[in-house]
Amino acid sequence: MVSGGPDRLTHVRADGSAHMVDVSAKQITARSASAAGRVLLSARAIAALRDGTVSKGDALAVARVAGIQAVKRTPDLIPLAHPIAVHAVEVDLSVVDDGVDIRATVRTADRTGIEMEALTAVSIAALTVIDMVKALDKHGRITDIRVTAKTGGRSGDWVEDASVSAEANAV
Repeated sequence: MVSGGPDRLTHVRADGSAHMVDVSAKQITARSASAAGRVLLSARAIAALRDGTVSKGDALAVARVAGIQAVKRTPDLIPLAHPIAVHAVEVDLSVVDDGVDIRATVRTADRTGIEMEALTAVSIAALTVIDMVKALDKHGRITDIRVTAKTGGRSGDWVEDASVSAEANAV
């Protein structure tokens, strides 16, 4: 798919080259995006997270701050992402039986979506969890990072289908 058709990739020109989309004519609207992911960990690492005995400190607090900071750096990390005003960021981490669940929601009032920022928050928070517990678990695994919801913009609102999410988590 190239530029021009109804299923076109907006970041690809007709000749196949990448470019940053011009959003200057778009209306400023309130937008939000949520993303989620999971870090799978050993029982030893999970116990240390629950007990607060991770040698590097409060792993979940550090990962939360890392996720928030990552949102602000998204256009530096993803070449075609627009620098946009970030008005709110929530990053939540919870220890579960097989690891850590991570959820992020990012809000803006701007001309383009904020899904990449939400995904970046989850990704960097997950990498931070891995870094914080690597002395306890060298085999931690990041999985299931995805957009779970978005609001605003021309394409409207969207929420992840719970059955699709459950299917992906089962794989």
